[in-house]
Amino acid sequence: MTTVNNGNKCLYCGACVGVCPVQAITLKDTRIVIDNKKCINCGACVNICPVGAMTIKK
Repeated sequence: MTTVNNGNKCLYCGACVGVCPVQAITLKDTRIVIDNKKCINCGACVNICPVGAMTIKK
């Protein structure tokens, strides 16, 4: 599985960055970067995103 950020919806609020338990998400300039090697697909970012920009794909 892979966590994906839909940049078209993303507000770059950083909520997903703060909730990630393994620090797999960072905010770089004006984009969200997900390190899929660190990501454990817990879904915390998906649940916290206020606009539904985060998804987990199989």
